[in-house]
Amino acid sequence: MDQQTRLELEAAAFRRLVSHLQERTDAQNIDMMNLAGFCRNCLSRWYMEAANESGLDMSKDQAREIVYGMPYDEWKAKHQTEATQEQMDAFKISHNHD
Repeated sequence: MDQQTRLELEAAAFRRLVSHLQERTDAQNIDMMNLAGFCRNCLSRWYMEAANESGLDMSKDQAREIVYGMPYDEWKAKHQTEATQEQMDAFKISHNHD
């Protein structure tokens, strides 16, 4: 596979992942962190870092709007639920790498 085709396929897969996460508002970030070790905020940060490394000036809020499909505060108000104690306990366990 040539480099351009690879780049196009990776971009298509990324767009599909972002679209999927925008549709699956029931998948809470804390659950994603507990199960996969990353969430929408991580994906947004990686996007911003890639843009900045390429010489593009992108803020955290701009990157989040790309990933969330709307301003982050709007997404939180519409879709984010309060984390349960069970979710918080699982987060502590999954992120304790001592």
